[in-house]
Amino acid sequence: MAAPTEDTTAASTQGGEIVAAGTLCWRLEKGQLEVLIIHRPRYRDWSWPKGKLDPGETTPECAIRETFEEVGLSVKLGIPLATINYPVASGEKVVLYWAARTDRLRPVPDGKEVDRAQWVSPERARDMLSNPSDVEPLDALVAAHAAKNLQTWPLIVVRHAKAKPRSSWSRAEGDRPLAATGRRQAIAVSRLLQAWNPERVVSSPWERCVQTISPYVNQRSAKLKLVDALTERNAARRPGRTRAAVERVFDKRRPVAVCTHRPVLPLVFSVLGHHMADELQDLLPVEDPYLAPGEAVICQVSSSNQGRIVSVEQFRAYDD
Repeated sequence: MAAPTEDTTAASTQGGEIVAAGTLCWRLEKGQLEVLIIHRPRYRDWSWPKGKLDPGETTPECAIRETFEEVGLSVKLGIPLATINYPVASGEKVVLYWAARTDRLRPVPDGKEVDRAQWVSPERARDMLSNPSDVEPLDALVAAHAAKNLQTWPLIVVRHAKAKPRSSWSRAEGDRPLAATGRRQAIAVSRLLQAWNPERVVSSPWERCVQTISPYVNQRSAKLKLVDALTERNAARRPGRTRAAVERVFDKRRPVAVCTHRPVLPLVFSVLGHHMADELQDLLPVEDPYLAPGEAVICQVSSSNQGRIVSVEQFRAYDD
């Protein structure tokens, strides 16, 4: 399963398009798949939690925020589902959806935008949905469940934020820090990562990588592991060790972010490519610089088929 990559920041309106994002919350109840459907009194319709982007917000951040605001659920994003387009009075609306497992969390409608929320079977949801286009992400979710690709964990690759120029740095390369812009990007990276909430971070120990992921690690109390094999120098000297370090992040089967340098990214992506189908490999960056500073590739790894990547996305943290 794949989704179009997004390598720029998003606004609620782009070129006449209204951009929104949301989730299909799901759970397994006595082994049966159920989805959370909401009723909006303003429109008198049944739909999914969703809403327009706030200024300076990426679509993953929007999907998480809107789900919490409308039904009181703090969720983590899973696989991307269908992106739907439909006409509205002001032009066209584009809505990106993600799957979000919630288990036994109880939804609490906000009472204003949403007055009812129900857990129902996919078949019941298909009958209740008011907008025919809302069936498309539901069908994608059901298909992923049937293929055992719905239960996943995220593996996120982050390029460190903008560093001070090499030309203006005379001390050790490993000590070269982030520029002022990079420090702002690091805060944005923290916000972006919270959409998937990785519980551990594996990083190059060089200063610019550590500074990039520190805001997230400190805010979420994530476990940080520094790995020398992810530095530029060691990747150039011993690429086999770098590949092995990336391969090891699959072993624990838990949400993880990997922060490294531009020259190391081809080695990282080469390892990831061996864990996915050809059509997903085509979504991995192949041209230098591969990722912009502060940009990330998000892979969802199947919990059922160990080590199998089932989706690839690309997002750039908001950069002012």
